Amino acid sequence: MSKLISIVTPTFNEELNIEKLCRLISQKMKSLNYDYEHIVIDNSSTDLTITILKKLAEKDKKLKVIINSRNFGHIKSPMHGILQAKGDAIIFMTSDFQDPIDLIDKYITEWEKGHLVVMSQKNTSEENKNKHYIKNFFYKCLNYVSDVPLLINTTGAGLFDRKVVNEIKKLKDPYPYFRGLVSEITNDIKLIPFHQPKRKFGKTKNNIYTLYDIGILGLIKHSKIPLRVITIIGLIASFLSFLVSLFFLFRKLFNWDSFDAGIAPLIVGLFMIASIQVFLLGFIGEYVMHILIQTRNFPLVVEKERINFDDKQDD
Repeated sequence: MSKLISIVTPTFNEELNIEKLCRLISQKMKSLNYDYEHIVIDNSSTDLTITILKKLAEKDKKLKVIINSRNFGHIKSPMHGILQAKGDAIIFMTSDFQDPIDLIDKYITEWEKGHLVVMSQKNTSEENKNKHYIKNFFYKCLNYVSDVPLLINTTGAGLFDRKVVNEIKKLKDPYPYFRGLVSEITNDIKLIPFHQPKRKFGKTKNNIYTLYDIGILGLIKHSKIPLRVITIIGLIASFLSFLVSLFFLFRKLFNWDSFDAGIAPLIVGLFMIASIQVFLLGFIGEYVMHILIQTRNFPLVVEKERINFDDKQDD
């Protein structure tokens, strides 16, 4: 009996890409000696993506579709799709053709050699150069402060052995940083360098907010250093404030009649301390927010409809 390969693709308003993508994935998998399923999880698209998926699923029972009740975001929906896969190996692939279809062969080849995780790594990219350099710099910094080595120039696309996915499933993380979880579970990660092309059709769903969301999630989930830095900054600021207050106290005591510092030092000091406090409170707020997310224990997504699934929805 051949091994089952699951391919998971998240979508949101991908009417210009999804039909061609499903066709090419079907052709690729039929050329390989593996049974497969292609799971497309849609984040409640507002264009014709869902209509196209339903028509394709009527003709191809290998294509399984999950339609979410609303848009649950770019982090939770893909993870839910991965956890629904039944394959011996799960391949995560985006719908915009920035993950070349030909990588599937390489993923499976390295997996058959015994690697638990095989991920694509951008060595060159056709995205905006300034954006690429900024992201690269940030993830290098993130890797430097992380408790575990994190992968640089990866998007999460790749192949994951069933053992790895089962371990992720046990965690029941309601807002996971997927690349970080993989690094936490295993260091048996094979990287395949590739050239990332431009998006085929449509507009990217990434913006400053989504990039910040991913970046800050990786930072607070996989590093204790920010909290330690906050403590150190607080101690230094308190110590400097104490020294400044002593300085002005003694100046006033020894020069009672002639010393007049004016209001400028007071204003500068207050604004400096206030700005530090606001920054630190904001950072602590990020941690508190994610603690709230964890304690609510809300599901990754709420499904509206399933197509071509024989089993009931997993808990």
